[in-house]
Amino acid sequence: MNRTRKKKGAGPAPGVQVAARRPERYREVRGLKALRRMVQRSQGAMAEDLGIKQPSVLKIERQSDLYLSTLRRFVKAAGGTLKLRVELPGKGIIYLTGLGESES
Repeated sequence: MNRTRKKKGAGPAPGVQVAARRPERYREVRGLKALRRMVQRSQGAMAEDLGIKQPSVLKIERQSDLYLSTLRRFVKAAGGTLKLRVELPGKGIIYLTGLGESES
């Protein structure tokens, strides 16, 4: 068995290596209505989880500009988590955190 050791400091950080080995799988959905339908939730069920009335869910789904906190709550009610991904030239992919979260 041939074992080779990496030199200390060679290569990307361990977290980056894991991310590089994991193929990025994603699907694109167009809008919040499509997201809700993908997880097979009704507007009524979403409204109940969000603590609002069904017409308000319809309004959120039709909006083209949302607060991040509203988007985060909607995604959470759909059973998911929101991650904001930014791609910068020469910097790669960066995930922004702490935006749209309520202060505790």
